[in-house]
Amino acid sequence: MKKHIIKYTFEFLVIVMGISVSFWLNNWNENIKQISLQNKFIASVKEDLKQDKEFIKRVINGIEPKRQVYLTLINEMDELYYNDRKSLDSLIRIYSTSQRTFYPIFGSYESAVSGNQITVFDNKELIQKIIKLYNSRYNRLEDNGRIADERWDFFTKKYSGQLRMSKFTDMETKQRFQFLNDMHYHFAQLRFYSSQLKTTLNEIDEILNQ
Repeated sequence: MKKHIIKYTFEFLVIVMGISVSFWLNNWNENIKQISLQNKFIASVKEDLKQDKEFIKRVINGIEPKRQVYLTLINEMDELYYNDRKSLDSLIRIYSTSQRTFYPIFGSYESAVSGNQITVFDNKELIQKIIKLYNSRYNRLEDNGRIADERWDFFTKKYSGQLRMSKFTDMETKQRFQFLNDMHYHFAQLRFYSSQLKTTLNEIDEILNQ
């Protein structure tokens, strides 16, 4: 009887140990799988962000000449009009060059979100920064870029004739004043948009460096 008890107890322990080991191996495999998914997600997002970063830099570089022209015309429009109309037209043509706005790459992020993978990742601090960037900063940036585009569209349509024929030197005082007001209306948004782009660059660098 005692031998049977020992035998059954041993067999029971073997079964329990087998189940425990199997459970542990299953958890281990799942953890390895999650770590692999997380690393793959972070790597792919960082690749997207590197491209976003270069795009943002190009947009900022495109704003800088407009900023310089804006500051010059705000302070020297009348002086240039009366003394150097050729330079005035050149400056306005620089300001009137095409405007670019930023549109981020969402592919890797949206793929992880749609598959509900992002909720089980362990690197919470980094994941939260990524979520904040895509769900908050990028949305705000796109909204401000859209406003900048709308104001640019208003500006270029209103002065399409002058832009096409370079007739700014024919503007009277009232027209010059209105032109400066419209330029200010556009550039005020463009300046704010530029500051948002620079803030976004800092947030991207935080992610890339982590």
